[in-house]
Amino acid sequence: MAVNVYSTQSCPYCTMVKNYLRQKGVPFTDYDVGRDQRRAEEMVRKSGQMGVPVVDINGKIIIGFNKAEIDRALNR
Repeated sequence: MAVNVYSTQSCPYCTMVKNYLRQKGVPFTDYDVGRDQRRAEEMVRKSGQMGVPVVDINGKIIIGFNKAEIDRALNR
């Protein structure tokens, strides 16, 4: 399972998403789009959004901290 989180350091919802995934024992890769322009462009391409967090779970794009959607995507 591939889980990527596109986030910034100042975003409280990004921190909540990462903490939630850690609590569930889900390994993920965190991309700081505030510092990595290439990953920021990738995030916008995938989600159509400029805002963070964006979570990519096996190609399922979830915008914001949406526990129900994250759980659904993890349980597929």
